[in-house]
Amino acid sequence: MNTLKTMVLMVFLTVLLIAIGGALGGRTGMTFALVMAFGLNFVTYWFSDKIVLRMYSAREVTESEAPELYGIVRRLAQKAALPMPKVYMVDEDQPNAFATGRNPEHAAIAATTGIMKILSREELEGVLAHELAHVKHRDILISTIAATIAGAISYLAQMAQWAMIFGGRRDDEDSSPFASIVMMIVAPIAAMLVQMAISRSREFSADEGGAEISGNPMYLANALKKLDMASKQIPMDANPATAHMFIVNPLTGGGLMKLFSTHPPMEERIARLEAMRGARR
Repeated sequence: MNTLKTMVLMVFLTVLLIAIGGALGGRTGMTFALVMAFGLNFVTYWFSDKIVLRMYSAREVTESEAPELYGIVRRLAQKAALPMPKVYMVDEDQPNAFATGRNPEHAAIAATTGIMKILSREELEGVLAHELAHVKHRDILISTIAATIAGAISYLAQMAQWAMIFGGRRDDEDSSPFASIVMMIVAPIAAMLVQMAISRSREFSADEGGAEISGNPMYLANALKKLDMASKQIPMDANPATAHMFIVNPLTGGGLMKLFSTHPPMEERIARLEAMRGARR
């Protein structure tokens, strides 16, 4: 169901891109925005691991430097039939973890020093299995494609705004200035909401996949309970553009911010994992 939902949302993003391109920029504007968006996301995709790891000053560790962390990743990667990813540590008090890399052959798993302090070995297995599930599902590729389309929509809206400021307009009798203004405002917001929905859907899939890899959904469920509480108490200077990569949202916020959250409600994630345990009995 999560995969089907992701496909539907991706199709919606594509249709929205075509619609705003036709309404605001015509073929020329849409083509220019697509080329720019693909160029930016091409760089992000191929160098995402280096960019994010450097952003958080992550340092690669060997088995001798972090035997528990490295050993768990290696055992779970073998169980999931994945190549051994590089293992990194991030010097952050907030307990968290993320995966990056363009494919399983170039993957990296990073954990904060804070997560090593509060989780048991079993809970840490649940978290690392979740991140390996992201790698196995190629979620980074999916997120990049979604960002490409959403970015193209935003570029088109911005181009249209500048065109209106400087008096540019399409030579189209059927075009409505009011409709164009509405499209410029609504389309980027809608694209962002869909992109967030795709991210939340991939989190559900990674929770399920991680539970399968670790062998016990309660490992991750118990870990999420601790991480959710700790993330609200211990702040993290995280870039909003990378918030979707972490196992729990490193940013805090309520109200409307939940609508734009890259992560599903924690209560629902835990409930789904507990239901998986019940189904196995």
